[in-house]
Amino acid sequence: QVQLVESGGGLVQAGGSLRLSCAASGRTFSIPAMGWFRQAPGKEREFVAAINWGGIPTYQSDSVKGRFTISRDNAKNTVYLQMNSLKPEDTAVYHCAAGSTISAVRGGRGDYWGQGTQVTVSS
Repeated sequence: QVQLVESGGGLVQAGGSLRLSCAASGRTFSIPAMGWFRQAPGKEREFVAAINWGGIPTYQSDSVKGRFTISRDNAKNTVYLQMNSLKPEDTAVYHCAAGSTISAVRGGRGDYWGQGTQVTVSS
């Protein structure tokens, strides 16, 4: 089993920055691929970014490209999402996902999911 715990969410003004963290524990060797999704009230879950064990390549959705950066520290079993130039439309609960392949994670078919962390961007 794998446990994922997100942190770093909060309230920020438009144009500001936040860094989310997702700490993995348990059988982390089984989850080389990790990523972030978000879900706003009344909307479907949306892919944000994903990264493989080696850190390259990374994938971002068009809506966050150029503003958000995903990275990982394998020694700490932690994935980060640096979010810059935040917009009110980025407001959502951000979930960490992990799985055995990057294609599965990107497709929303990760084996493990975290509980999420709320990000609220005020205008």
